[in-house]
Amino acid sequence: MESIAPKEEFIADKIYKIRGYKVLLDADLAGLYGVETKALKRQVRRNIDRFPEDFSFTLTREEYNSLRSQYGTLKRGTHSKYLPMAFTEQGVAMLSGILRSPTAIQVNIQIMRVFVKMRNLITRYEELLEKVEALEANALDQNEHIIKIYEVIKELIEPAYKNRKPIGFRIKERRERYFAKNR
Repeated sequence: MESIAPKEEFIADKIYKIRGYKVLLDADLAGLYGVETKALKRQVRRNIDRFPEDFSFTLTREEYNSLRSQYGTLKRGTHSKYLPMAFTEQGVAMLSGILRSPTAIQVNIQIMRVFVKMRNLITRYEELLEKVEALEANALDQNEHIIKIYEVIKELIEPAYKNRKPIGFRIKERRERYFAKNR
């Protein structure tokens, strides 16, 4: 059987971060599933109990305008005149229960793989960030020790008592001036 699922890079480009969630918009999902956006929304509305706020939500006008200004892909006239719906990873998984075409099943599997890969990447980046922070803390400690060593060496080379007044008496004698004779 020939794979009709889209490439992972194509799906990853359609994922946006809104309200702290990584989401896919209804029009993008409809395009991936090969259905009309209004048919997708109709199925969601018929099964609204399956889609709580953390699975799917409708964007506000401000979010939609902000998203359109940030990404050149969201242009006026190319999307629905209604505010789009956003689906989180769990919402996309729930869509698999209401959209049962072979295309929808394969696309859903591919989308889930992309979400899992993104989560794994984030975990790796967090581990890497922790290691970098540990190295920075270690480097700061080492820098402080190096600065102290440098100060001790500097003091050994140029003693701190350089500008002290000499101890003892100094006798001031009149000095005679000697002139060199010109020859």
